[in-house]
Amino acid sequence: MSSWSSSVVNGGVSFWFAHDGLPAVREPLTGDTHADVAIVGGGYTGLWTAYYLKKAAPFLRITVLEQKFCGYGASGRNGGWLYNGVAGRDRYAKLHGQEAAARLQRAMNETVDEVIRVAAEEGIEADVHKGGVLEVARTPAQLARLKAFHEHELAFGEKDRELYGARETAERVRVADAVGSSWTPHGARLNPAKLVKGLAAAVEALGVTIHEATPVTEIRPQRAVTPYGTVRASYVLRCTEGFTASLKGQRRTWLPMNSSMIATEPLTDEQWAAVGWAGRETLGDMAHAYMYAQRTADGRIALGGRGVPYRFGSRTDNDGRTQPETVEALRDILVGFFPALAGVRVEHAWSGVLGVPRDWCASVTLDRATGLGWAGGYVGSGVATTNLAARTLSDLVRFDSGQAGPTGLTALPWTGHKVRKWEPEPLRWLGVQGMYATYRTADRRELLSHSARSSRLARVADRVAGRG
Repeated sequence: MSSWSSSVVNGGVSFWFAHDGLPAVREPLTGDTHADVAIVGGGYTGLWTAYYLKKAAPFLRITVLEQKFCGYGASGRNGGWLYNGVAGRDRYAKLHGQEAAARLQRAMNETVDEVIRVAAEEGIEADVHKGGVLEVARTPAQLARLKAFHEHELAFGEKDRELYGARETAERVRVADAVGSSWTPHGARLNPAKLVKGLAAAVEALGVTIHEATPVTEIRPQRAVTPYGTVRASYVLRCTEGFTASLKGQRRTWLPMNSSMIATEPLTDEQWAAVGWAGRETLGDMAHAYMYAQRTADGRIALGGRGVPYRFGSRTDNDGRTQPETVEALRDILVGFFPALAGVRVEHAWSGVLGVPRDWCASVTLDRATGLGWAGGYVGSGVATTNLAARTLSDLVRFDSGQAGPTGLTALPWTGHKVRKWEPEPLRWLGVQGMYATYRTADRRELLSHSARSSRLARVADRVAGRG
């Protein structure tokens, strides 16, 4: 292990909170109470749902219950990619037709600007910069996938997407060995902790009650059960994403997939001159075990990817601590992309969990018979998708309660989507470990072969995962 790794701040929730400060924890629930709507989970999904419900119907009594503090989960640990990707779009095209899936995609494109609009309106300073999303290819096989991906996105109506060759890619960001890229304007960089803290404050200012340090142990019709009391409500909405497995009866609902990140020290002007990246696009690649990165507001690179992808029994970590070998692997990716940064110090490493349904499809549901609702399964694309899901869930509640009619959002193809549960252990653990080991092997083979054909191993892994 490299000597530099001993100086890395590891865990502590995330770099974003370490840099911006942990919030003061709000008061826990102090006994049984009533509400019109109880929301379980104080991340983006829960807070956005509370926001739009309260704005549309100020008379509603809304209570948010959060086990730690708002943003403790994926909302405060992610890569800060506010972009238009949505998990499951292609499957929805197969189930409901191309136009239905295209409507979902158009809604996602518009959601990027909706988040930026609300942040500005509410005075939330979240270091937002709308530079779009640049996804690069570094091998012949990745280039072939990139071109196919680009054409596929155009087929869903994204006419403002652009395809670049090696020279045009280097003019945006100088990634070593990059042979092409695809860019969409529907993306922005932000600081996720600043967004979630600002959103929580805005929701509270509207009159929503937020109880933190209040873990919900069980959700039942019209009840959210905690160690400190039960909240009774006409609607109980589960917005727990990667922590869903901790709820009674939900262990196999969504798999908590781990993703890990590092943040460098601030780069010098000379280092940025070597890298480029003046447009501050969010940056990804076309590898099977892909990476994601952003240029932060204070001049660092925050970069992420899969480390140890899953913990046996759907367990989640406590403070985001990351294995040293994962930190090393992410730093290798950083230097592989930007060899000029070989001497740059990594200051912080952390991990978090994202929610993965068995068919890898994000969805929104309200059971009208029980008043139970949920949204999630974003598979790592949740910074923007949470907003669209929350607006959809809010519209479903208002429709069911007679406050409003159906809307364009309630008719999106992800509404009411059903999916089977994950396999029991040890099959769950073996499957996920094998899947990502296969993806990494496929990437290595493509790098060595210089073939334009994607590795057959990756297609096998896709089928095993339920993605293909």
